[in-house]
Amino acid sequence: MKYLIAVLGLVIVLFLAFIVSNNKKQIKVLPIIYMIVIQVVLALFLLHTQIGLVLIKGFSDVFNALLEYANEGVSFVFGGIANKGQAPFFLTVLLPIVFISVLIGILQYIKVLPLIMRGIGYVLNLISRRGKLESYNAVASAIVGQSEVFITVKKQLGKIPANRLYTLCASAMSTVSMSIVGAYMTMIEPKYVVTALFLNMFGGFIISAIINPYTVDPKEDILEVENEAKQSFFEMLGEYIMDGFKVAITVAAMLIGFVALIAAINHIFDAVLGISFQQLLGYIFSPIAFIMGVPWSEAVQAGGIMATKLVSNEFVAMTDLVKIQHAFSSRTLGIISVFLVSFANFSSIGIIAGAVKGLNENQGNVVARFGLKLLYGATLVSILNGVIVSFVL
Repeated sequence: MKYLIAVLGLVIVLFLAFIVSNNKKQIKVLPIIYMIVIQVVLALFLLHTQIGLVLIKGFSDVFNALLEYANEGVSFVFGGIANKGQAPFFLTVLLPIVFISVLIGILQYIKVLPLIMRGIGYVLNLISRRGKLESYNAVASAIVGQSEVFITVKKQLGKIPANRLYTLCASAMSTVSMSIVGAYMTMIEPKYVVTALFLNMFGGFIISAIINPYTVDPKEDILEVENEAKQSFFEMLGEYIMDGFKVAITVAAMLIGFVALIAAINHIFDAVLGISFQQLLGYIFSPIAFIMGVPWSEAVQAGGIMATKLVSNEFVAMTDLVKIQHAFSSRTLGIISVFLVSFANFSSIGIIAGAVKGLNENQGNVVARFGLKLLYGATLVSILNGVIVSFVL
């Protein structure tokens, strides 16, 4: 039965992408089938093979070690503030982002990350046939972040047509930044975070290949990556430390605002209608949760978590998931966890449009115009990933 629902879910997701396609006749079916098969194989490999589990454990151990190192710095500055036995979210989950941001900066400085991004992007392009620029961008988005990635391709930003720009933005919104992966791993199981990272790259191309199909002229398929201005090693360290701190503070501010707002809205809805806002959203999103493979008995609560991510962000949704995870089966927990690992939410429209506008005003206006369609596609990517995982759980 679970396979029947998974197939139904896959068909529905692809159909929802198809009905908003810019050019239905130009959709290339074969690469889409290849990428779906690769997604299933990847999910199976990572979640059900000994080698896959070893890789995930290794990945998790690395981030656990990084979080421990980060905690040394946090404890030095903030030690004694927390009550004994308590672990404030800001100190244990958000501030370690600063240290991970520094490591990314070092790897960028010594030219290791650009090499990795180009290499994986080359392989991804052979499979997806979406273009060198698009493939590089998909990988770079997962490493440097949804706004910072556009800095690396700013040489070409003004020359990119709207259809290719949509694909770049869709990749940025459909993935997550490596700097906050460690924070996710403190809230949901690392194996689902790692699985989602891989599925996001292919899922973004699958959905954008349907919504926004096009063929790249080989003569125009040139990748020009911007090299950062030459800095000393310690200048770079200072910049990435401050960048990481800004991310931590920004996420903290978003959490304060969104959690407080949702609590207020829940109270108002409960007083007026006798049902909380999240419960209402849960009923609306429950059919989507069901086609992702969530049992109907758990679909309303799961739908509420999914909706929370869409209207606020993944951090708020993950904190809510942690509170009620005991109410879900392990299979549902895996499906929802994979769904949550992406930047697909309303605030990301402003973040991406603002990042592009800061580099090229005209292109920023283009992004703002297709913002809702961008979110629609990125949300379908998250749903698709949940469906793919339901095949193997």
